[in-house]
Amino acid sequence: MNPLSDAITAAGYASAWTYLALFLASSLLMIWRLEAMLDHGLEGTALGTLVMPYCSGLGNLVFVALVASRADQGREVLTNCLVNNVTNLTLLLGLPALFWGLRFGGGKKSAKAATERQLTRLSLLLTLAAGLFFAGVTWALGADGQLDASDGAVLIALFLFWQSLQVFDVMKHNLRQRVRLGPRFFLDLLIVGLGAYGLYASIDWLVTWIVAQEGGFISGKNLGWLSGWLMVLPNALLAFFYAARRRADIAYASQVGDGHICIPLCLGLAAMLHPIAVPKFFETGIFILFGTTLTHAAFVLFGDGLPRWMGWPLLAAYAWFLAAGLLG
Repeated sequence: MNPLSDAITAAGYASAWTYLALFLASSLLMIWRLEAMLDHGLEGTALGTLVMPYCSGLGNLVFVALVASRADQGREVLTNCLVNNVTNLTLLLGLPALFWGLRFGGGKKSAKAATERQLTRLSLLLTLAAGLFFAGVTWALGADGQLDASDGAVLIALFLFWQSLQVFDVMKHNLRQRVRLGPRFFLDLLIVGLGAYGLYASIDWLVTWIVAQEGGFISGKNLGWLSGWLMVLPNALLAFFYAARRRADIAYASQVGDGHICIPLCLGLAAMLHPIAVPKFFETGIFILFGTTLTHAAFVLFGDGLPRWMGWPLLAAYAWFLAAGLLG
């Protein structure tokens, strides 16, 4: 054993833990101020589908900027996106469901509260429908074995259209409720931006460090999987935080909305830079996305959210995905 080499390795792992702590601290900072935005003109579902996805999905966008410019790394972006989306819809909704359930039926019993819950469910159903549409289009575009620049342009155009619908929906809500976005809202948005910069700095270092590792599971050969798990940490914080507070609407919308950043935006950007060859578990991942999205939609529409027992099938679906991707 080389003492100098061991010391360098130990220092590298210590720095990795430091940047991981920065990553989590930045995520908590954003959650803190995002919560305040609920009182400053942004209702729950809009918060989950417009603001949170960009914050929690910033890491995925940084990952695209760091690695997708290299022709041999586009496949890692696709793996990253699949890991992110499947984890969001299975593990990160399944575990909170097991602990607390994700139901919309609690709270006030007034007619106004019932109407608000119904509107929340309809908004969430629309978001889930968009996820189904994005996954279906991605599957169709990748049926020939790769995603090229024209495929990427289609995915980005779909994302921009969807986001424009969300912006107008928020504007209509605020107009009906006579809500204005005051100075405190924009101050919170600035603080969220500072947290986002902390995410950028930490992810930049961590991804560079992973690529530099040789041998073992934590190395550049598993960059897509490792980065995908890293990027879902903010999503996990959001899911558990809002599920524990019985805000199933935000917990749901944050996970589903974050998936829209990965597929189609991140994947579309990467495909426009270099053609991406789809991995073997691509169809399995898309199939799980289809199945879980339809399941969530059914329970939101007919069951008023996820009961606790549904956490187990979602965890089983995630285990199937891991087996197909890592062992297949």
